[in-house]
Amino acid sequence: MHINAAFDSGNIEVVKAEDAAAIELAIRKDHQSDFYQWFHFKLHGEVGEDYCLTITNAGESAYPDGWKDYAAVASYDRETWFRVATEYDGKVLKIHHTLEQESVYFAYFTPYSYERHQDLIHAAQQSALVQHELLGLTLDGRELNLLVVGAQEADHDAKKKAVWITARQHPGESMAEWFAEGFLTRLLDDEDGVARKLLRNHVFYIIPNMNPDGSVRGHLRTNAAGVNLNREWAEPSLERSPEVYYVLEKMKATGVDLYLDIHGDENLPYNFVAGAEGVPCFNERLEHLGQQFKQALLTITPEFQTTYGYEQEAPGEGNLTVASNAVCERFNCLAFTLEMPFKDNADLPDSDFGWSAPRAQQLGADVLAAIYAIADELR
Repeated sequence: MHINAAFDSGNIEVVKAEDAAAIELAIRKDHQSDFYQWFHFKLHGEVGEDYCLTITNAGESAYPDGWKDYAAVASYDRETWFRVATEYDGKVLKIHHTLEQESVYFAYFTPYSYERHQDLIHAAQQSALVQHELLGLTLDGRELNLLVVGAQEADHDAKKKAVWITARQHPGESMAEWFAEGFLTRLLDDEDGVARKLLRNHVFYIIPNMNPDGSVRGHLRTNAAGVNLNREWAEPSLERSPEVYYVLEKMKATGVDLYLDIHGDENLPYNFVAGAEGVPCFNERLEHLGQQFKQALLTITPEFQTTYGYEQEAPGEGNLTVASNAVCERFNCLAFTLEMPFKDNADLPDSDFGWSAPRAQQLGADVLAAIYAIADELR
């Protein structure tokens, strides 16, 4: 029996692994941070044997309520990820699985590898619609990639509206990059009428992974310096948060008419958006536009809902270190944080797969249609 996490996005520490029925593990903290929740590791063992893997420090993790009604994902081929029996007693998380092949991977959610990220960037680059820009380098020396889609001249010489999508500021929220892939796939489909019409008068600025260092390191929430990027938008720096610094500088150059920041939520088993109602510039125009966007998405897909979500910030009390608030205030534009579950969508449960990479991809495609519904009123 062998347990290994020495690979892209791997995270686990072996406490004890002498008995298949009593394996003890611990999740490693993000570098220079107390955040931890993401795990990703490989088990090599005996086919037909029953394994019980106990994560001993689950109760002290960043979001312990996230373990309630949660089921880990597993895969034998790293393509199909399915849910496995998981239980949480308030202190430890136990994963149960009977090995069907010699080795299996377990993860907090379906991983999105750095290799796949590079494939996504360069596949998109093949489109005549796409310009691939290097915004800068991260603290670990990785590229911060921006895909600019539809930068050709607008019809009637009108200035195109700027739509910004950022994903995976929190690296453990891998569903965000699956969403970005689904969004980008539809946007680049030259037979999709919604995409073709939007690209006449809109330019899309898409960053599929805002935090490649944290993603490769197996972090939940922070970059290589242990910094939560989604609390850096008031005063980003090249020393602490170059990822945010470079993106904000590019936004200043392009302007922003709509901004979506894509995330995953550990606790809530729903898809939802959080607006910027608390920022000083928020007004009736943005309120109306936001309601239109949400209503359109409700009509498009039953995967989205507005009953459950975060408590709305009081007027004037919005946290301007958070991306969606900061961008809304700086550019006076509609801005949302879009959240997806690590668990399942309680409105449409799937006991085999839960909320999954394919469902996140489909939601990304559906959001493009919701943008189409409000496109004419963005500015």
